[in-house]
Amino acid sequence: MAARVKPETDTEKLRRRNRELSILNTIAKAMNQEVDLGRALNAALTHVAALFDLKTSWIFLLNENGDFYLAAAQNLPPALADHPRRMSGECDCLWAFEEGEMVAPENITCSRLENLVVGTAGLRQHASIPLRAQGKPLGVLNVASTDWDDLSGDDLQLLYLVGDLLGIAIERGRLFNKSVELGAIEERNRLAREIHDTLAQGLAGIALQLETADVLLETGANPTRVRQVVAHALQLTRDNLEEARRSVLDLRAAPLEGRPLVEAMAALVKDWAARRRAEASFEVMGSPRPLPVRVEVGLFRILQEALTNIGRHAYAKHVTVELVIQPDHVRLRVEDDGRGFDPEQVSDNRYGLVGMNERAKLLSGSLEISSAPGQGTRLDVVIPLEAQ
Repeated sequence: MAARVKPETDTEKLRRRNRELSILNTIAKAMNQEVDLGRALNAALTHVAALFDLKTSWIFLLNENGDFYLAAAQNLPPALADHPRRMSGECDCLWAFEEGEMVAPENITCSRLENLVVGTAGLRQHASIPLRAQGKPLGVLNVASTDWDDLSGDDLQLLYLVGDLLGIAIERGRLFNKSVELGAIEERNRLAREIHDTLAQGLAGIALQLETADVLLETGANPTRVRQVVAHALQLTRDNLEEARRSVLDLRAAPLEGRPLVEAMAALVKDWAARRRAEASFEVMGSPRPLPVRVEVGLFRILQEALTNIGRHAYAKHVTVELVIQPDHVRLRVEDDGRGFDPEQVSDNRYGLVGMNERAKLLSGSLEISSAPGQGTRLDVVIPLEAQ
């Protein structure tokens, strides 16, 4: 005979309702404090883990092309965290979401850990919560409890409401990122006009000095006076050249030309290899995902400058480019088999290396160069995404 389930008392119902409202209020407040999509997702995962006593959580979102990418993650087991390829591509929960079979939260066996024992930390199943906004599919939130057991029906239902809050935050974050991008374009155009005016004035000053020198030469003026005018013109030229270098570094026309970063990088590597008649490969690890505009532009420019340096100085026959995208950081590695150099002996006028280092620092990142004469060169750039 089946045991009878004791019904909830009014007090227990009130306590449960208060707990649910408190959780929803805390998560909504946390996400409302962040307009940036990446920070909003990380804040949501942090509070979901604390309030639901969860061990691991991660979010897959759909990009504009309809492909999934890992948008945020917390405490992934080593078998997933240390192997970005395992967190890319399809899996059972994403397949169910795409096919419309995930209409509500459900407990699912993790197909990404199938046949794995080492590094799973005991994780075998997780709860999957569909993310939507006004009927539009956005992605999937996956969570696992501290004891890796299935989540209860009440918690799944509450997580469904959390998913609704996440959906709103995702749409708002994407709108914010678009507004930032438009604002960046407007600011770039404004600064470009400003620089044009500055350079135009500088060039006008140089022209005036050279015309003065020409007149002095025709009138047989004192050579010392002519040299002073020419020296002034040379100094104006140097000043304007330095101003142009500083300005053009960040104000060139949009380098990605509306393409995703991965596509733009792949085309850049392919075109460079064709021009240099060298072998070059480009590989992406992790799930390609939209990054902040300034990060995408910075990484593209760094790769562009790295390839330019290889072409000018390395005389390499083989180049490998690797882009690793993780929830909290992105890493770009460029390696060649060229003649190499001693990084300690690089002169200050190597604008390519200086520019790449400055770009990385502006993004709160780091640039490391490993090289030696005759042993090729490896460049590693790491940009933390949370800092953006």
